[in-house]
Amino acid sequence: MNRLASARRWTVRVRLTLLYGALVLASGVGLLSLSYALQERVVADRLSDALATAALGTESPSGTVGSDGRVSYSEEDQRRATEQKARLHAVAERVRSDFRGEILPPLLTSSAQALGVFAIGGLAVGWVVSGRTLRPIRRITTTARRVAEGSLDQRIALDGPHDELRELAETFDAMLARLESAFDGQRRFVANAAHELKTPLAINRTLIEVALNRPDATPQLARLGGSLLEVNRRHERLIDGLLALARSEQRVADAVPVDLGAQLSSAADGVREEAAHAGVELRLDPGVTPLRGDPALLERMAQNLLQNGIRYNVSDGWVSARTESTGGRVRLLVENSGPLVPAEDVPALFEPFRRLADRVGSAQGTGLGLSIVRSVARMHGGEATATARPAGGLLVEITLPMEL
Repeated sequence: MNRLASARRWTVRVRLTLLYGALVLASGVGLLSLSYALQERVVADRLSDALATAALGTESPSGTVGSDGRVSYSEEDQRRATEQKARLHAVAERVRSDFRGEILPPLLTSSAQALGVFAIGGLAVGWVVSGRTLRPIRRITTTARRVAEGSLDQRIALDGPHDELRELAETFDAMLARLESAFDGQRRFVANAAHELKTPLAINRTLIEVALNRPDATPQLARLGGSLLEVNRRHERLIDGLLALARSEQRVADAVPVDLGAQLSSAADGVREEAAHAGVELRLDPGVTPLRGDPALLERMAQNLLQNGIRYNVSDGWVSARTESTGGRVRLLVENSGPLVPAEDVPALFEPFRRLADRVGSAQGTGLGLSIVRSVARMHGGEATATARPAGGLLVEITLPMEL
């Protein structure tokens, strides 16, 4: 398992380099083996030729010509000829043995050393070549990572030859252009629609308040007007949430130095009356946590978290909020008491208009609070997570970088 996990962590560049080095080493070993076999074959052929030449140059034994014209050799002549051939073969075997024992080993050692140097050089060349080959892919990956962080205006703009990688980069750029256009159109639609809806709601609120302030207003009219005003306020909060959500989906254009602890204190001042009316205790520990970002959106993020903890709580409950900075990052932690929250339902709370079953009927929430929180965190390069408390309620943690 450890070897498998280690192999999976190898980068493509490392694998390509090792593959290139293995091919170079295998080719070198094959070439060395072929050279060894050919040298053996050449030595054997040369020795065979030398034996034949030596046999021709050896003095032929004298024989006696018989009456039938045939030459006959004595036993002594035949013995001497056999001994000469045996000596020649012995010399040839000794030469071959000396070649194998004294010439080939140093040759093989030198060849192996040269092969090792050649293999190391092959690895170095493979590392350089694979790096140049994968450079466009790294550029595509870097751009994709920036896009995933919310920067849809990023483009690869790969130059070089019109190969498969450039075709992939151009296709990716075209896709990003279409996505950016679609997201911008969606944001403009939400913002324009929200602005258009705020005007009639403001007119409705004014007309209802005028009707309620009339001297001849009946109790039934007062009750109806109060209900209509509450519905109107709910719609206004919904539209304000849509506007904040549309704005939070954009990038931070002009980041300025901000103290997140100060933004938390300011947000708490705006919800103290609501907390007192709901009987919820606010426990604040706003540390000095400087970062760069949009002050209005960061305060709205903190306010949404505090309101979420106040509105979805229990009687005599509490909301605790603190900020801290560690390792170049800033954290905002908001924890509240409340009813038990199923752990599997927590991720859905960050989706727009997604609430738990017992929260759907709430007249206070719009279902956009945590969605805005997550969007603001992401546009600042951070992340928002939530955890269900075993005793009930939620722990929401916002992590932001100090520098965008």
